[in-house]
Amino acid sequence: MSGSYDESLGADDTMDSFWEVGNYKRAVKRFDDGHRLCNDLMSCLQERAKIEKSYGDQLTAWSKRWRQLIEKGPQYGSVERAWLAVMTEAERVSELHQDVKNNLLNEDTEKVKNWQKEAYHKQIIGGFKEAKEADEGFKKAQKPWAKKLKEMETAKKAYHMACKEEKLAAAREANGKTEASVTPDQQKKLHEKVDKCKQDAQKAKEKYEKSLEELNKCTPQYMESMEQVFDQCQQHEVKRLTFLKEALLDIKRHLNLTESQSYATIYRELERTILAANTQEDLKWFSNNHGPGMHMNWPIFEEYNPDQASAPPKKKKPDGAPPTPSTDHVAPPGDRSSVSSYDKSQAYTTEWSDDEQPATYSGNENGGNGNSFEDDSSSGKGVRVRALYDYEGQEQDELSFKAGDELTKTEDEDEQGWCRGRLDSGREGLYPANYVEPI
Repeated sequence: MSGSYDESLGADDTMDSFWEVGNYKRAVKRFDDGHRLCNDLMSCLQERAKIEKSYGDQLTAWSKRWRQLIEKGPQYGSVERAWLAVMTEAERVSELHQDVKNNLLNEDTEKVKNWQKEAYHKQIIGGFKEAKEADEGFKKAQKPWAKKLKEMETAKKAYHMACKEEKLAAAREANGKTEASVTPDQQKKLHEKVDKCKQDAQKAKEKYEKSLEELNKCTPQYMESMEQVFDQCQQHEVKRLTFLKEALLDIKRHLNLTESQSYATIYRELERTILAANTQEDLKWFSNNHGPGMHMNWPIFEEYNPDQASAPPKKKKPDGAPPTPSTDHVAPPGDRSSVSSYDKSQAYTTEWSDDEQPATYSGNENGGNGNSFEDDSSSGKGVRVRALYDYEGQEQDELSFKAGDELTKTEDEDEQGWCRGRLDSGREGLYPANYVEPI
């Protein structure tokens, strides 16, 4: 009995496996992510082009902003590191030639746009053709096994219920033997009930074992069919990762405009990082973390266990945070400008000082909200602190954060218990001093 209990606990750890019913969705979502990443790269190049023209401080701000976006986005592995290497290059360069802007807009962005159009085919009803085909393939491959799994679960439940009934009937019979009020005829009926429950439990057990056997027989075919569809998804991803690597190499070539030793060193390091991108390693990582390489506890026979523990209760939230200081505060003076938060569906546009107006690329290719760089007033030094509790800003000049978030305190606590700080996104505002601790 104890062995079955341990195995059931182990099964809970793999409920997120690729092999579970419906868990192939992450592989299908990668098509949407790939299309969106092309939009991200085009927006990235567009903003970089403006920075190439404005030099200096804006170049640094762009690099910082896009490093955060890429790290939080769905791109992964060595190709992600290669993309981030472009940001590192930007941090070390303070002035670039005007031709960089034209190369980024007229060659690299157009190349990504054209490849994206050829690789992803939008449907009239929404979504992409490639994602729909993959989803249908996974559903078809999973349907027979999912049906057998449902039958097995039903048989297991019936067997466990029969075991419970048998145990209850045996208890009633035992109690009847010790009670003088129970007649021999009643004791006979109780005994017959026990025999019938035993027969029912045996039949339910045989049915459960048979359904589990049938499930195990179709599992190899299920795995083979699922892997075939997954391999097709991998083949499409190979093309995307390979193209992205080549595109990043083209970007590097356009950025390397000087012959000085310091600039040459920067671009040698950038090239080494991009060339180190390994498509097979990235695909292997994705497979091991979101695909067939994931562990799976396949269903096994489990005896009925009436004493099996239930799932532990959900954790409660920590005790209440300290009281919030008085809201009758006055915001300290200072620049409150910040770059707007990142939104995958948000379009990014740039305003040019000359007559050139580059195209804007958004997640829906139909334009969207604009985006421009503002003076970064968050470059000043401060003290890094960590939030002890969640806090939701009540006023426009207040910050919001979650427990564990890190931010920078830019001004000390005032007499009313408020500090001024800056989030990593660049947003500045007020927050309760007793809600954070120094790092």
